[in-house]
Amino acid sequence: MHITCRVCGGNVQEFVDLGRQTMANGFLRPEDIDSEHFFRLAVGMCESCTTVQLLEEVPQHLRYHNAYRYHASGSESHRKHFERNARRFMESEPTGPDPFIVEIGCNDGVMLATIAQAGVRHLGVEPSGNVAELARAKGVRVLNEFFDVKTAFAIRAEHGRADVIFGANTICHIADIESLFLGVEALLAPDGVFVFEEPYLGTIVGRTAFDQIYDEHVFYFTVRSVQAIADRFGLELVDVEQIPMHGGEIRYTLARPSRRTPTPAVNALLAEERTRRLAEPDTFERFGNDVKRVRGDLVALLREIRADGKRVVGYGAPGKCTTVTNYCEIGPDLVPFICDSTPSKQGHLVSGSHIPVRPPEAFSQDYPDFALLFAWNHADEIMAKEKSFRDAGGKWILYIPDVHIV
Repeated sequence: MHITCRVCGGNVQEFVDLGRQTMANGFLRPEDIDSEHFFRLAVGMCESCTTVQLLEEVPQHLRYHNAYRYHASGSESHRKHFERNARRFMESEPTGPDPFIVEIGCNDGVMLATIAQAGVRHLGVEPSGNVAELARAKGVRVLNEFFDVKTAFAIRAEHGRADVIFGANTICHIADIESLFLGVEALLAPDGVFVFEEPYLGTIVGRTAFDQIYDEHVFYFTVRSVQAIADRFGLELVDVEQIPMHGGEIRYTLARPSRRTPTPAVNALLAEERTRRLAEPDTFERFGNDVKRVRGDLVALLREIRADGKRVVGYGAPGKCTTVTNYCEIGPDLVPFICDSTPSKQGHLVSGSHIPVRPPEAFSQDYPDFALLFAWNHADEIMAKEKSFRDAGGKWILYIPDVHIV
């Protein structure tokens, strides 16, 4: 099958297939099981621009809607991270007397709330109505729309150009990347910056973090591919910074050509990617084999624990758990339920695998023998909070970068 690159029109070569999947954040009521949308979760790399991307896209109106289950403020580490981002933007970026900051996909206002409290002019563009309302409740000004070139021109007409356009775990979600970048180019002030933080393909491959692959993540960026995308749409990649969010991301900073001097970090990471062969087929072939190995090891461990009469429950129900449970064919027979602190997920089922999601009290009221940690990127925060589980003899199961018990 010939797959055309969404960025440059080149040929996309498939390298991993995670099977029949459904929407990562499509947590279901039991009565809604028959309405699930399934698709083939496979990923490939463009042979021309090297952008890694999903082969099959789930329409964005099915992914983002008025019952979207992900709330960015749910983690203390997230809240602190985005508060730091907000203060950084306000202190270092705006140059005029009335700065304007736009966030693409502001979710529940976790970043813009700090900017709103400071009285800085801002706008969040958020397509999911329920989380947009949560942001408004924090004093954030929100446009309940998808960001594209049409939306960008409308924002510019009403508010003027933006000193900062920001996106966190959002830019890789937008399949129509041409409309996105044309919109950024239209809205960005002459000396403004477009800053976005996204899961890093180098981390996904290096840590066998296959659960970062799901319907919302249409693209999996490297410094090389972002530089190619920026060049294509009239922008310049001027800085990159590795950050610990979601187990390892990169913050990319783009500007208009010749407005800023690129930092040495750009060439340094490009050189590292060449050394790691992050655009070579053999790298992705090894990744695919590693993913299969992790699946086999995890399922074998869970079956062994069940055979020994021990109990396992899941901890944390991020979108990643949908990929893991469906690819590994883990159902309620191996993991009877998953505990999660997000109220909108509780009482629902993980899509596809149909594992029930329960509140944290279900974990602490009757500790299991093992907890399978799906929210592994928050391991330190979670394990510190759940010290009593360890004190009671409980053990954690992790599967990134390989299956192990701690």
